[in-house]
Amino acid sequence: MTTTGPTPRPSVRAAVLVLADGTLFEGEAIGADVPDGVSSGEVVFNTALTGYQEILSDPSYAGQIITFTYPHIGNYGVTEADGEAVTPHCRGVVVRDLARRHSNWRSDAHLDGWLRSHGLAGIAGVDTRRLTRHIRDAGAMPGAFGTADEATLRAAAAAEPGTDGVDLVATVTTTEPYTVGTGPHRVVAYDFGIKRTILRHLGRIATVEVVPASTPAADVLARRPDGVFLSNGPGDPAAVSGAVDNVRDLLGEVPVFGICLGHQILGAALGGATTKLPFGHHGGNHPVRDLTTGAVEITSQNHNFVVDQGSLEGVEVTHVNLNDGTIEGLSSERLRAFGVQHHPEAGPGPHDAAHLFDRFAELMEGSARAAS
Repeated sequence: MTTTGPTPRPSVRAAVLVLADGTLFEGEAIGADVPDGVSSGEVVFNTALTGYQEILSDPSYAGQIITFTYPHIGNYGVTEADGEAVTPHCRGVVVRDLARRHSNWRSDAHLDGWLRSHGLAGIAGVDTRRLTRHIRDAGAMPGAFGTADEATLRAAAAAEPGTDGVDLVATVTTTEPYTVGTGPHRVVAYDFGIKRTILRHLGRIATVEVVPASTPAADVLARRPDGVFLSNGPGDPAAVSGAVDNVRDLLGEVPVFGICLGHQILGAALGGATTKLPFGHHGGNHPVRDLTTGAVEITSQNHNFVVDQGSLEGVEVTHVNLNDGTIEGLSSERLRAFGVQHHPEAGPGPHDAAHLFDRFAELMEGSARAAS
């Protein structure tokens, strides 16, 4: 085990978090100094006990400020191997207590230094229990934090548009195709904000060509894939330009598997509608029942939108969330397509649902046999 002494920090800088409804929380600034001392975004909370680096670097958090409900963050440092993207796309982080020292044989740096290196600001010393209870009762909402004066922060919170109706995928998707993995199948993966952990799982079963979110269906089919994967990603599925139409054109032509935002886009392509949850599902301990087997799996989740239960016809609902009954999975055997709202790759979280990648491989193998 590598143990470091307390990490030197700049002098304490007072900071304030203000929500759009006027609720105020005091704390101290951590991480990077940002222009004008203001960071703004939609404030959400995550209940995971570990995996703070993976959460902060998940592109699905674009446009959002992440509050950790676990009180002690940063104790095992950070390492390049745990990043889910090259750079974080969230707008900031809120913690109760940022660890003064990190201790782990894998760690390369302190979380505070990692935040500074990526230009990401945070606020510590916040009563995150009070903040979480407020978001739970009032719903996720825009907010702003930083070292600017209170009036400036209140104005920034009021001006922040949130994530509804905003195409955040356009800010995180790759600009050029690239290939990963050495598995036996050929998969084209739409990058709506894809995580590295997902690519590792897909790379085990396929050679994966990752393409920009705006890639036309005809271009995907021209690559002659055995299957198409629809990735996770941030924000409102209805705002992702062209995605639903592209997926609709792929259905029936090739096996399709979607996760999280990809699942929502698949649901819309199958004729469903999506709706926003009051405060979303963000954490690593959500119970989901697989209706096809009756098994209950503990899952990792990160989403604010879901497929509306009453909007689907001719589509099998395969999974439900046992906390609130929302749809967690759907399938169309006729069209060789399925999706899940939760994250079977975890990163962080439990691996109960990782078998779904093997199901995707089996679907591709079955399609190949039927075609031969």
